[in-house]
Amino acid sequence: MALPFFNGAAKKRDQLISVDLGARTTKAVHLQRRGDGYVLARYALLDAPIYEKRLSAELLAEHLRGVCQLLEAKTRLVSLAIGVNDSIARHADLPQMPISDMRQVLKNNSKNHLQQDLSGYVFDCFIVPPRPSQKLPEKSKATNGSPKQRVLVAGARKQFVEEMQAAVKSSGLIADRIVPGVIGPVNAFELAMPDIFARESIALVDIGFKNTSICLLQEGELIMSRVVAIGGDKFTNGLAESLGISYAEAEGIKVGMPAEVQSNMETLLLPLGRELRASIDFFEHQQDKPVNRVFISGGSARSELILQMLKTELLAECKPWDPLTFLQSELPPQQAAEIDQVAPQLAVAVGAAMAAF
Repeated sequence: MALPFFNGAAKKRDQLISVDLGARTTKAVHLQRRGDGYVLARYALLDAPIYEKRLSAELLAEHLRGVCQLLEAKTRLVSLAIGVNDSIARHADLPQMPISDMRQVLKNNSKNHLQQDLSGYVFDCFIVPPRPSQKLPEKSKATNGSPKQRVLVAGARKQFVEEMQAAVKSSGLIADRIVPGVIGPVNAFELAMPDIFARESIALVDIGFKNTSICLLQEGELIMSRVVAIGGDKFTNGLAESLGISYAEAEGIKVGMPAEVQSNMETLLLPLGRELRASIDFFEHQQDKPVNRVFISGGSARSELILQMLKTELLAECKPWDPLTFLQSELPPQQAAEIDQVAPQLAVAVGAAMAAF
């Protein structure tokens, strides 16, 4: 998968910083190539910058400098994963042509190919190879007579991308990649669980602070993705209000989740479960394949009660997964002791890094 999105330089990297710019928490990793494998040298979790309207280039630059200090990395190359509110990732059927031409076609006529007017956006494309078991369809012809091909398209506002570039440059780093965050878990899962990735129909659910993404894959191909505007913040706020406790107390209860608050949590989770189930139903109807396993990442994946409730609602096995299983660890002792707890939160950052290696 490894969609590069922005600045897809052909040269492969030996080491890289990857930063997942979350709404509440920034997650970052420093990865190194070691022979045919990869090494996790450091990770960092820190509060995202506080801003009222839009994160300025100056504030982001300062934040990135703080990330680099925590990672103690010598490389200046950075891959940024940007959130669902700042990027899009969709499929399109485009005539066979160079990717540079695809970008221009989408820039000039996004509404025709993506069913939305995305003026002022920049795009990148990934040509989706057919699955080994996929029957080749009869050649469909574009209006100019050229055969069409399935393409995964990523896009973001040009002004936003330029602001990211400026912030990275101001921080002393080099922007190697800018990747839609929704792609991150897909890239990481491909390496963490290659057999399941290549052979099964699965759902990857990443529960973030404000939003939850679901990616539905069939035999290694991303068939569809969707974002639901419900995340961990809604669960924590709901618990705090219903129990009459502070936000911090509710956050601790959400992870530990005693049985006494189960009914409160069920009410809060029901809308998310229904939205995710609707996405799975649509996939199963279109592909005529059942989704029997759902893999959960994000901070809420640490809660066994949340996983059990989602299993009941989605009618499928729901389990957390570790995006770091394919990485060798050279973490300092304190980070090594804590890595199992934070691993589900690093899926996006690790996946964004894989676009550069």
